[in-house]
Amino acid sequence: MKRSLFILLLLIATVKAFSQEPDLYQLQTQRQEYYFSLPANDAKTIAELSRLASLDQIMPGKVIAYANPDQYERLLKLGYRPELMLPPGLQIPEAELRMLDVDELHQKSNWDFYPTYPAYVSMMQEFQTTYPNLCTIYNIGNLNSGRQLLVARINNGNPEGKPQFLYTSSMHGDETTGYILTLRLIHYLLSNYGINPRVTDLVNQMDIWINPLANPDGTYWGGNNTVSGSRRGNANNIDLNRNYPDPLDGPHPDGNAWQPETQAFMVFAEQHDFVMAANFHGGAEVINYPWDTWQRRHADDNWWIFVSREYADTAQLNSPAGYMTAYNNGITNGYDWYRISGGRQDYMNYFQNCRELTAEISNTKTLPAAQLPALWNYNYRSLLNYMNQALYGIHGIITDSVTGQPVKAKVEIIGHELDNSHVFSALPGGNYHRPIKAGTYNLRFSATGYHPKIINNVNVADKQKVIVNVQLVSAAIIADFTASAYDIPKGSTVNFTDASFGQNIVSWQWQFAGANPSSSSLQNPTNILYPNAGSFDVQLTVTNS
Repeated sequence: MKRSLFILLLLIATVKAFSQEPDLYQLQTQRQEYYFSLPANDAKTIAELSRLASLDQIMPGKVIAYANPDQYERLLKLGYRPELMLPPGLQIPEAELRMLDVDELHQKSNWDFYPTYPAYVSMMQEFQTTYPNLCTIYNIGNLNSGRQLLVARINNGNPEGKPQFLYTSSMHGDETTGYILTLRLIHYLLSNYGINPRVTDLVNQMDIWINPLANPDGTYWGGNNTVSGSRRGNANNIDLNRNYPDPLDGPHPDGNAWQPETQAFMVFAEQHDFVMAANFHGGAEVINYPWDTWQRRHADDNWWIFVSREYADTAQLNSPAGYMTAYNNGITNGYDWYRISGGRQDYMNYFQNCRELTAEISNTKTLPAAQLPALWNYNYRSLLNYMNQALYGIHGIITDSVTGQPVKAKVEIIGHELDNSHVFSALPGGNYHRPIKAGTYNLRFSATGYHPKIINNVNVADKQKVIVNVQLVSAAIIADFTASAYDIPKGSTVNFTDASFGQNIVSWQWQFAGANPSSSSLQNPTNILYPNAGSFDVQLTVTNS
């Protein structure tokens, strides 16, 4: 009995003492987030580690990952021995981050800085104040820290019927390059409206939404006045990019409750009809397209490759050799890279019928501030190109054929759709927008209470817009019938069969011009005699309950 007790205590002591760098262990324990590498030489090990921690990079013979305290303890219990590394949010000296506070924002002309959190809020509000006819700032969620989830909405004041587009960044709080680039994009669109024809066209034709900072608690983990010490997770140590409902693994794939940030964003997405979106990350340089959770390809895989290739190619053209050239020369299918479950990208594509990709835009997560202008120059043309894609493909308005009122309808490409790749028209305008690769397609339009409508042979070219407006016929109750004959000898009879559509039809009133009898209230009248030669109309009126 004593010997057994001794062995148990020895095992516990071994686990607790394991750490080649005690200072890193203490630091990361204090931060409640562990950053480490683990050997991984095969796909099975990588898949298992993806379930146990938040994988960040796949490298020859090993993975780089994050874990919260519960995940880290589980890894140790399973026999894994993580090699701790200095967290990305602490790798850059604080002096190189160049933080500007509210009263220093006049120095922002070069965009080679990070704002303090109060300065960020001030900048967002200043956009609205300076450009009130173009920009409105929304707070879509208040966090327990007092920080807010802010979104800028940019349009020309008449957004109805136009495609809604979303950029969002830094749901991993220590991946801050996209934070500044999307913040700068807001300024670029607003300050160039009416000056730059391309920017003016985008703002006039779209309803643009930009959320520069999706995890402020992670980015400002070190305090409101610095991004030094930023970390991946939110205030509850949760990786937000594993916290969304997953098409394959269900509503809570990470085993955690939906976080405040996740809930706020899901409500926000439900309230809008985003046609396209992208979320920005760091730690790699690659455009990641769906799916992340499924090995099978998205129905629009050829379109995804086309737009991802356009982004990467444009970035390569405007950057030094080597930028965004990894993986498949700058693009990758998410599952082919490594599988994740609960990601934002798959949530938007599957549950919101949107087209969202993940843009990894800098190998360094928390970039020195002096390098931010260069990253903007590498990427801003690609940002505009991707936005433009929401204006291409098949577009139109769906209305009621009688009233002319807009209708919310499902738009499908026959024989093409898979895994919720169809789209819907949006109210109040009835407008729909279907990005698609060049080709010839047959479209089906359907809505509750209406007859489906099929339009064949719609030809689409890359980077072109095709307008297909549709009127749907109400199917609440429709009178229709067939006749046993339409061309008969004089003095012959015809039988009529009701083919009306709708529920609870209770009466039928027939009118037979030139016939005997001249009317009937039967559902299917027979032996209607036509004694004279000529062409005669038949009319059926049906009534429901």
